[in-house]
Amino acid sequence: MVSRETLETQIQVSLNLDGGGAARLQTGIPFLEHMLEQIARHGLLDLDIHAQGDLHIDAHHTVEDLGITLGQACRQAVGDKKGIRRYGHAYVPLDEALSRVVIDFSGRPGLEFHVDFPRARIADFDVDLFREFFQGFVNHAQVTLHIDNLRGRNAHHIVETVFKAFGRALRMAVEPDPRMSGIPSTKGSL
Repeated sequence: MVSRETLETQIQVSLNLDGGGAARLQTGIPFLEHMLEQIARHGLLDLDIHAQGDLHIDAHHTVEDLGITLGQACRQAVGDKKGIRRYGHAYVPLDEALSRVVIDFSGRPGLEFHVDFPRARIADFDVDLFREFFQGFVNHAQVTLHIDNLRGRNAHHIVETVFKAFGRALRMAVEPDPRMSGIPSTKGSL
């Protein structure tokens, strides 16, 4: 379990990378919970998140800190990275929308986020916060992450394809590679 407490948020995240897709989520942000559930289900990981934040102001601090804490939990869960595949990728469609996510457990944080939403809000959720979530994740998981929405007209469909693809790419990257006994790098460390 990883905890983060600031003057703006209090967050606890428990992550099991060898789970079955179960999600127990209490964030106060229903649409984000719907997307976090996609990560758990399609990543076949168990995710338990309890978050309280200054939602009376807006969701920014809570969403960003959730990304940070999930990144820390993922980094902790992966450990020394011995025997993992390291790289993962996924293309996921949903009706007219199609997104691609590629991840590398490189030890170097980097985010390429190429998603243009056709509107600024989904329900009462500000779509700009999705980039903040993934930036927080990348910085603290120490991964390189490329997120590309290739097409789509419906903002809900677009973001759902991104989160499903992220879950599947994450699952691929952290699963054991039966042919890899050491660190998947010519440097000998990641």
